[in-house]
Amino acid sequence: MTKQQANWSPYDNNGGTCVAVAGADYCVIAADTRMSTGYNILTRDYSKIIKLADKCVMASSGFQADVRALQKVLASRHLIYQHQHNKQMSCPAMGQLLSNTLYYKRFFPYYSFNVLGGLDNEGKGCVFTYDAVGSYERVGYSSQGSGSTLIMPFLDNQLKSPSPLLLPAVDAVTPLSESEAIDLVKTCFASATERDIYTGDKLEIVVLNTDGIRREQMDLRKD
Repeated sequence: MTKQQANWSPYDNNGGTCVAVAGADYCVIAADTRMSTGYNILTRDYSKIIKLADKCVMASSGFQADVRALQKVLASRHLIYQHQHNKQMSCPAMGQLLSNTLYYKRFFPYYSFNVLGGLDNEGKGCVFTYDAVGSYERVGYSSQGSGSTLIMPFLDNQLKSPSPLLLPAVDAVTPLSESEAIDLVKTCFASATERDIYTGDKLEIVVLNTDGIRREQMDLRKD
């Protein structure tokens, strides 16, 4: 009889899906509220979205313990920045900080897949998308998590982001109005929930614009 060895991993994948869409003067960030491990649902009401600054919000999927640790590091670094500069970080600055924080841990990474959304210094919507070790890109829309393979092709079809190779550079913001972007995000999740067992229960939507931050919720499949 062969000797079996117990394997232990410091990581888990708690599933879930995040989407962000940037517009001319708004940004929509959304995530479902299901947290799973394997075939078990741990909770149906876990928010994957955190406000990092007045004009900057992050949605994260992956291993939620690492996500929590990452959120704490970003919050403390932002507090230090506020004391030193007497102002809040802009969204592009927070985007660079998140990249540096993830890259610093590249040999034992935070197993988190993040999208950062908000308004830049000109008031335009911006979305930054990341891998686990800090490689990032500013885009017009993005999706991360277990349902991203279902949602990204749909967003590509609907929004067709300009190529980053185009010269002169074309603005990455999407041509939709705010209400159209919210409807599109709802459609994305309604579709993904049908096929991805790790996405479901409730959809949490955060909208950033010149008036501030607003939250919406929508029910998804519970099975």
